Amino acid sequence: MAEQVKKPLKITETILRDAHQSLIATRMRTEQMLPIIDKMDKVGYHSVECWGGATFDASLRFLKEDPWERLRKLKDGFKNTKLQMLFRGQNILGYNHYADDVVEYFVQKSIANGIDIIRIFDCFNDLRNLQTAVKAANKEKGHAQVALSYTLGDAYTLDYWTTTAKNIEEMGADSICIKDMAGLLVPYEATRLVNALKAGTKLPIQIHTHYTSGVASMTYLKAVEAGADIIDTAMSPFSMGTSQPATEVLVETFKGTPYDTGLDQKLLAEIADYFRPMQEESLKSGLLNPKVMGVNIKTLLYQVPGGMLSNLVSQLKEAHAEDKYYEVLEEIPRVRKDFGEPPLVTPSSQIVGTQAVLNVLQGERYKIVTKESKKVLSGEFGATVKPFDKEIQKKVIGDAKPITCRPADLIPPQLPQFEKEVAEWKEQDEDVLTYALFPTVAVDFFKYRAAQKTKVDPAMADTENKAYPV
Repeated sequence: MAEQVKKPLKITETILRDAHQSLIATRMRTEQMLPIIDKMDKVGYHSVECWGGATFDASLRFLKEDPWERLRKLKDGFKNTKLQMLFRGQNILGYNHYADDVVEYFVQKSIANGIDIIRIFDCFNDLRNLQTAVKAANKEKGHAQVALSYTLGDAYTLDYWTTTAKNIEEMGADSICIKDMAGLLVPYEATRLVNALKAGTKLPIQIHTHYTSGVASMTYLKAVEAGADIIDTAMSPFSMGTSQPATEVLVETFKGTPYDTGLDQKLLAEIADYFRPMQEESLKSGLLNPKVMGVNIKTLLYQVPGGMLSNLVSQLKEAHAEDKYYEVLEEIPRVRKDFGEPPLVTPSSQIVGTQAVLNVLQGERYKIVTKESKKVLSGEFGATVKPFDKEIQKKVIGDAKPITCRPADLIPPQLPQFEKEVAEWKEQDEDVLTYALFPTVAVDFFKYRAAQKTKVDPAMADTENKAYPV
């Protein structure tokens, strides 16, 4: 038997971003992160994911913190470790498409403030929506990682994934991530997928998944054996459930194998000890719901992400229609099919889920249509892997001509207008970007910031944050 080539596995740590986003609604404060940075910086992680995703919105809205200030403080502490963020392509960190000038400026400022690796994805895997961000990251000498939003469906063949990967390589990306947001990638499928991607591209392959369906650690094992270079894990106090597999468990799994990470379990144990009281406090306050820590096999049965299932339950509860749960679960794949079979990830998961609820509650499909569903069927979010259902599209958008070009081509530059609107509050260049993404929330935060400086009580009851002591 040929001797295995030694290829140490690299680890991206998610505790400062996706882990607390998935388990405690992104409520970890900067001051809770800073004391442990020195130890985390000694581990030898490939990178620490600490920004992007929902952190930006949650920092401003609930924690009354400047996300840019957080990034700068983290950069000061992490002297030897690359910092990573999640970026929604042309949506940046918001829910709508922005003009290219805003995307370029956001990438520039993210890298200037400390980000090394930008993981860029699009909810439809429409690569046109990623071009501007990738080029901007290349220009700023950052690492542009493009994420494939993983999903199931007859259009998503190995050929589809390998062709997409080749196109990503040609676009100028530095690496590829298989982003399995719903925990749908099962172990032996991971072997096939990684083998195919490795054969089709020279780029490093990273795997990101969630433990929601219970298979994530096994999926990582098979993916690494097939040649995956990097995996995303979370320190044990904020691992499992809707978060990632535990860092320490995976480090131990590959110890003494050709994939040995070389990470020190003693050091990892000290880091876990730091976060454990935070986990206990979150459980006690109700911020961490034990329900999200278990396995939800319905994720695999209905191919619906865990977060989408909980949204669904709350929507039905509000409408006093909990008895319609299974009808809605059956309607979701039908709506997804009408919409061209997109992956279900923010914002497509919310759009498809809400439309399915409306279809069931109204007793007639597409009797009431959300403005987001109209945007999808008008082509405002880009192209899906399959065409939209023509009849449904006609019913929803009438005779309007759908967009077929890259949606951002139709958006004129926006920065000059945002600069004008934010002028009275602006204290740093980055404020214009904060405002561009979340105008109302940003102005509330700017008022709070100004009041803090003059030591005036801002009389802004931050009730949502008080309800969640961390």
